[in-house]
Amino acid sequence: MQNQAHAGDRIALPIPPAPHIGIAPDNKPDTRFELEVYARFMRHLRDVPNSRMDIKILAAIGFTADMMDVGDAMVAKTLVDMGLRAPRRAFPHSFLEFADRTQQRSAWDHTSTAPDSLVALQTHWNAIGEDRFASASRTDFVTVNEFFPT
Repeated sequence: MQNQAHAGDRIALPIPPAPHIGIAPDNKPDTRFELEVYARFMRHLRDVPNSRMDIKILAAIGFTADMMDVGDAMVAKTLVDMGLRAPRRAFPHSFLEFADRTQQRSAWDHTSTAPDSLVALQTHWNAIGEDRFASASRTDFVTVNEFFPT
């Protein structure tokens, strides 16, 4: 039986990072990219003409990636690093593939661990009752297109 969480418990929007432009005296990393992702994402999130928040998030991620000319998975990971928590259907397929493969790899490869934000997202998915085996049911098979002369 799935956990029936309230809609407000299923989604947490990201929090912007503290602005650090260039290399600050205290050696904090440059956050211009993260700030731009956050600003474009939140600006577009308000304008998506849909009542379902997961669809709004997915559309805003795609819009942000297109406007910044970066991949959908990169934008999604940046937002997850800033605290975005949402159901699986709110994320692009490329990010879900990355998240699932990272989680599967960390189960057997103990030398590399998944990022803390990704572990927190997986914990969130488990808490709201997402399918734990969603990645196992995906049917991405490599096919070879061979030409056989007759």
